[in-house]
Amino acid sequence: MTLETDSAETADEPIDSQPEIKEINEGEKTEEIATQEATDADIAVANEEVSPIEETEEVPEISEDAETQIGDSSVSQNEEESDEDIIAKEAEIARLSAEVERLRSSMLGAADIIEEMENPPMPPMIQDDLVIGAHIVADIARMARQLDREELIKASMGTIAMLHPERLDVLISTKHSALLPRMNEQDICAGKLNSDPPRSAPNDWRVLEVLLASTSIITGGPAAVIHCHSPYSTAVSCEKDLVLMQPIDEIGKEHIGKVIIVDPDDENPREYLRQVAEALKQGGMRCVVIRGNGAYAVGADLDQAWANAAMLEHSMKIIMLARQANLKI
Repeated sequence: MTLETDSAETADEPIDSQPEIKEINEGEKTEEIATQEATDADIAVANEEVSPIEETEEVPEISEDAETQIGDSSVSQNEEESDEDIIAKEAEIARLSAEVERLRSSMLGAADIIEEMENPPMPPMIQDDLVIGAHIVADIARMARQLDREELIKASMGTIAMLHPERLDVLISTKHSALLPRMNEQDICAGKLNSDPPRSAPNDWRVLEVLLASTSIITGGPAAVIHCHSPYSTAVSCEKDLVLMQPIDEIGKEHIGKVIIVDPDDENPREYLRQVAEALKQGGMRCVVIRGNGAYAVGADLDQAWANAAMLEHSMKIIMLARQANLKI
C-alpha cells in the first residue's frame, strides 16, 4: 500500500506541473500584450507629435476690410520705397554731375597748361633798327609747330615769312636751316624789300619778296607765305611735262582750283621770278609749285596761307591714291 501511494504521488506530479506552465504562458502573453499596447500607445503619441495641425484648428478668415487695409498698406509701402529710390537716384545724378563738372574744369586747366607749353611766350626780336614784336615771333613759332604736326614741313625744310603788320616794306622770315618745330626769336630775320637780304636769310628770299608783294597788292596790305616741302604736292610736281595741277576732289576744286608748276631756273633768275609771279596769278593767288621743290602757299595772314597749303597737299594726296588704285578719273 505504501508503494502504491508513492507511485500514485509520483504519477501525479506531472499533472500538478501543468497549471504552473499555463500560468507562466499566460503571464508571458500578458506581458506581450502589455508591451504591444505600450508600443501602440507610443506610436500613437509619436504620430500625434509628428502629425500636422489638427483639422479641428480653424484658420481665421480675413475679411474684405482687412484685405483692403493690407493692400493699402502695401501700396503705401511701395510708394515710400519708390520715393526713396527717386531721391537716391537724384542724389546719384547730382553727384555724377558734380564729378563731370570737376573733370571738365580739370581738363580745361590741363588744356591751358598744354597751350602754355606748346606756345611759350617769346621775347621780341631786334635787328639793326627793326623791332619784331613778341606776338609776331610767337605767331610764327606757333605756325611752325602746327605745320610740323601736319607733316607739311620737316625739321629745317621750309620757310615761313610775312610782311611786318606796321611796316609793309619790311619782310620777316625764318632763317636759313632754322629748326622750325623748335624755333625761337633767334631763328627769325628781317629786312627791307628791294634791298640786300639780311644775314642768315633763306636762299629763296627773292621768291618770298615777289610772292608777298603780289599778295599785298590783292589784300591791300598784309601778306604771308609758307614754303612747305609737302610730300604729295612735291611728288606730283615731279611728273615730267606736267604743268598744271588740278584737284579731283570737290573741296579742292572749290578752294584751290588749279595750281601752276614752275621749273627752277638758276641761270636766269629774273625770268624765273617773273614766271613765279605769273603762275601765282594764274593759279588764283593761292599756291604755286616749284617742280621738285615744294609748294608756296600765300594768304592775307599765316592762318590763310596754312589753310591753302593744307588743302593743296590734301588734294594731291587724293590724286596719288587714285593713281595707285588705277581709278578712272
